[in-house]
Amino acid sequence: MELQGRVAELKRQGLSLAAVSYDPVAVLADFSKRRGITFPLLSDPGSATIKRYGIFNTTVPETNQQSYGIPFPGTFMLDTKGVVTSRVFEQAYQERTTVGSIMARLGNKTEVQATTMSSPQLEVTSFATDSTVAPGTQFSLVLDVRPARRVHVYAPGVTGYKPIALSVEAQPGLVTRGAQYPPSEDYHFKPLNEHVQVYQRPFRIVQDVLIDPSPEGLAALKDVSSLTIKGVLNYQACDDKVCFTPQSVPLTWTVTLRQLDRERAKP
Repeated sequence: MELQGRVAELKRQGLSLAAVSYDPVAVLADFSKRRGITFPLLSDPGSATIKRYGIFNTTVPETNQQSYGIPFPGTFMLDTKGVVTSRVFEQAYQERTTVGSIMARLGNKTEVQATTMSSPQLEVTSFATDSTVAPGTQFSLVLDVRPARRVHVYAPGVTGYKPIALSVEAQPGLVTRGAQYPPSEDYHFKPLNEHVQVYQRPFRIVQDVLIDPSPEGLAALKDVSSLTIKGVLNYQACDDKVCFTPQSVPLTWTVTLRQLDRERAKP
């Protein structure tokens, strides 16, 4: 389970973890024992807490005895006073955003294997937030980009230059969501009296992807034990005197695929 695999890492960052479910105590106890869960699994009888947080899944009919009472899936981040500081929610109940993906979006460090590529203009460190995923797992492909001194690259939306852009190759079983770029800054090129949006300090690009949980996605990934994701980073770097040749950097990320735990204890 992805959450259990992050417990030690979160603890080193001063964070704790708990999960709330509408499942009875017996179901949670059985799941915890089978999967070696060491963090609290909290039973919410009648979905009382789920309703108080305003995340009761109203799309599930009361006649559905197996699923009625589930929340819209999501994650809340709380400070030491119990105040919600941020939250992340999925688009469907079959989807789960990983802790690693959430931490990456917040700019936190993640303890994963990374690859660093360097050029005279940029240093790019690439990693996937999770090494093992399952159908419904939404995780992130991350690029930490460090421009060289006095070098900048152009932000998305800039015209007249080649803006930085991460693209991921489409493939069956993988859903690609929009890439997230940080706020850019204004750069004044005095010789042309030109203002343009750029990045000239270290920044992070986060590309969310989902292992497709639909019947079509499951069929495409049947008997697949690992998935290699391919992408390209395109950019044009300039300094205060010259613009360099546009670059296309090939990227790959490989993740292990596991099956979902569908075993359910009787309450």
